[in-house]
Amino acid sequence: MGTYHPTKYWHRLEDGRVQCDLCSRHCRLQEGQRGFCFVRMNRGGQIVLTTYGRSSGFCIDPIEKKPLNHFLPGTAVLSFGTAGCNLGCRFCQNWDISKSREMDTLADEAAPETIARVAEALGCRSVAFTYNDPVIFHEYALDVARACHERGIRTVAVTAGYVCPEPRAEFYAHMDAANVDLKAFSERFYRKICAGELAPVLDTLRYIYHETNTWLEITTLLIPGENDSDAELHALTEWIVTNLGPDVPLHFTAFHPDWKMRDHPPTPPETLRHARAIALKNGLRYVYTGNILDPEGQSTYCHVCGRLLIGRVGYRITAWHLDPQGRCPDCRTPCAGVFEARPGTWGPRRQPVWLKAFAP
Repeated sequence: MGTYHPTKYWHRLEDGRVQCDLCSRHCRLQEGQRGFCFVRMNRGGQIVLTTYGRSSGFCIDPIEKKPLNHFLPGTAVLSFGTAGCNLGCRFCQNWDISKSREMDTLADEAAPETIARVAEALGCRSVAFTYNDPVIFHEYALDVARACHERGIRTVAVTAGYVCPEPRAEFYAHMDAANVDLKAFSERFYRKICAGELAPVLDTLRYIYHETNTWLEITTLLIPGENDSDAELHALTEWIVTNLGPDVPLHFTAFHPDWKMRDHPPTPPETLRHARAIALKNGLRYVYTGNILDPEGQSTYCHVCGRLLIGRVGYRITAWHLDPQGRCPDCRTPCAGVFEARPGTWGPRRQPVWLKAFAP
């Protein structure tokens, strides 16, 4: 474990370099050179993954923290990430992991079967690939997903959606749910602040929704003066309704100064509430606010009669009124999502897990 792991999404160029075909960067690498993500490199004339079987840490989270509000609410999810990222977001909230260039960050080693076994032993209904983007540890994530599915454990991807079509199809064939960061709705923002492009992310959103069985939710972190104008919020929410439909939950979350964007103020709560109002007006049925205390903006309501279906304060479920079929108890309108007859009881706890304690 922690050795060079072979990959398949690459090809050799006439000049002797090797091009990585995993994401839209198409890094062209000389022997020994690492890609933008830092964890995929040219070794021996092929692209290898350098972080297979190694993690920056494991933790049990509430599923709502991913955030997923319509996928097995109230249940526990075993979360982990590795190191590196294929975007360069100046506001990264997990920069100590995603921007890491130190392999010492990867302190916890775990085979895919071990992760699945520990998730089952701890009562986690799912395993989440999060903290940094699972696109860059594609092979490891898929092996973990296969091991989890053999034990009836579901899989969750928290991702920026920056991936090429062929690996994307393989990846989402093994994901039960995904939360995709739609970081803004302008090419300017993606190029200036994320060192990427918007179009591949929109392609991924369309693909997940229309071509897979993966449950999809979207998150947009609102940064004052960068992606929170009324014009951009209208464009973003209208695009979702037109291209994906009204049932995809959208989370607007609050920015706090971090990494290389400490010169911007935190997002005012009223900005999130205003964005939510725009999204609802434009036809989205399930719109949430995050990183603030806002019970109304974090709860789920029937889009037909307005009945409270799931009450939330932060990551805690305070009310549950869905009927056993996932419908409104008053008007019988179905609520979009993946629900069971009753919610989980994990609550808002965050519990670190040291996998070596579960060694057989």
